[in-house]
Amino acid sequence: MNISRLLDPGLIKLSMETQIDPDPEGRPRTDKQKRSDKETVLDELVSLLERSGRIGNRTKLLTDFINRERKASTATGHGIAVPHVRTYQAKELTIAVARSQEGYDFDAPDGEPVRLFFAMAAPSYEETVYLKVFKSLAEVLRFDYFRQRLLDAESEYDFIRAFQEME
Repeated sequence: MNISRLLDPGLIKLSMETQIDPDPEGRPRTDKQKRSDKETVLDELVSLLERSGRIGNRTKLLTDFINRERKASTATGHGIAVPHVRTYQAKELTIAVARSQEGYDFDAPDGEPVRLFFAMAAPSYEETVYLKVFKSLAEVLRFDYFRQRLLDAESEYDFIRAFQEME
């Protein structure tokens, strides 16, 4: 699957804006705070997907992402998360990418903060392409050097070029 053709520079955000305020007394975050943090990150990702013009109702799409995330974390480890939904709110398969230098707690299996997010929304009927893209992402993101290259990309085009060179 040629992922680089699915990436749009306008849907790549090299510096996420979501701010998670630490507890003023340094206490660990509660489960409720962690859920709220994840929802805030998902909201930023949905805003990015919305730029595509291929999204229906933004609020319903966010709810779909939140409900999917509540079933099981989409963080895969190694600083990666792939929040994904098949939904009536997607007019066609759309991928948005966001990067955070600090990372966010996203319930990764390795406990590491997530720094790279690949948000995917696809129509409910588009299972085959959706699964192929998901599989292709998993294959390339398993390489440390590739993940580092994405973290070091200085522009959206560098990000896409990294995928082109892996294909």
